[in-house]
Amino acid sequence: MKIYTRTGDRGETGLFGGGRVSKADARVEAYGVVDELNAVIGWAITKLPAEGEWKPRLELIQADLFAIGAHLATPPKTRGRRPALPDLPAGRVDEFESWMDAADTDLPPLRAFILPGGDEGGAALHVARTVCRRAERDVVRLDAHEPVDPLIVMYLNRLSDLLFVAARSINHARGVPEREWHPASSS
Repeated sequence: MKIYTRTGDRGETGLFGGGRVSKADARVEAYGVVDELNAVIGWAITKLPAEGEWKPRLELIQADLFAIGAHLATPPKTRGRRPALPDLPAGRVDEFESWMDAADTDLPPLRAFILPGGDEGGAALHVARTVCRRAERDVVRLDAHEPVDPLIVMYLNRLSDLLFVAARSINHARGVPEREWHPASSS
């Protein structure tokens, strides 16, 4: 099987369940940014230590994002025409919260906004967080026109929080101090 099909050469793509839409369609934008998020998380994983809990958690999240992408790529009216969609990770949001609560016990309290950066792994997780926020905005934009499972928005919202905590946790574990943002005083 060849990787190229030439079917998208005129700016359209096929959806799961059938039908073709513009590559600029809100649905394509939404699942495209989720795919980008998955790739950025994959890159961030390469910057993390082999030991610890963050790498396997992020690998689990990558699998979740494939399921989310499949749901976003399937318009509701076409569901059931194709093979069943993978289940959405219904309990994962609760897991995210418990992971964040556990990590927060080892972190210094937040007293100001944190500038993204730090160790390579922490900085990569900050990039993933910003891509996650964009994915969330695109999914919300899609939901304004066509219904999206509310779990997807909740998942992305909590995932961005988790990525922030993970970045802080990695930076803390590696002894890289956080840089706080302080507005410049006007003179």
